[in-house]
Amino acid sequence: MKAAQTNKTLRDKDVAGLTAEVKELQKAHFGLRMQKATQQLTNTALVGNARRDVARAKTILAQKQAAK
Repeated sequence: MKAAQTNKTLRDKDVAGLTAEVKELQKAHFGLRMQKATQQLTNTALVGNARRDVARAKTILAQKQAAK
């Protein structure tokens, strides 16, 4: 995911939507880690990208929760 597109779509969501998005991204990250561990993943850069996507979503979620 591109960072600018991700930030825009994440900032449009409410807290409940962001929480669901974080869980979904974490599941995707876990799946990629398992694929890497079993040597089924050919593009290992996807693991880092997924980790950054989780961090982006968590950051925006924390900002929205602090704004309340």
